[in-house]
Amino acid sequence: MDNNGGYKSLINIWLLLMFLTFITVWIAQFDFGALNVPIALLIASLKASVVALYFMHLKYEDGMTWIFATYPIFLLFLLIGFTVVDMFSRVIN
Repeated sequence: MDNNGGYKSLINIWLLLMFLTFITVWIAQFDFGALNVPIALLIASLKASVVALYFMHLKYEDGMTWIFATYPIFLLFLLIGFTVVDMFSRVIN
């Protein structure tokens, strides 16, 4: 199939994604209060990372590709950070 592990590697990645999907469904049965969204986002981020690393072949790319792949994530965190700072700096009447 591919020169980076073949079908066994793809089956292992599929099993990992199925396990993380099972964990997502299982965790959804519990109420963690304010932690519901962060827990769901953490699991979704893990699944997205696995997809990007293996199915988008990011694991085997050079440094410049990593810069282009991580720069939007940096911008997202910057946007979220500025939004949080703005929210806490406003006076609510």
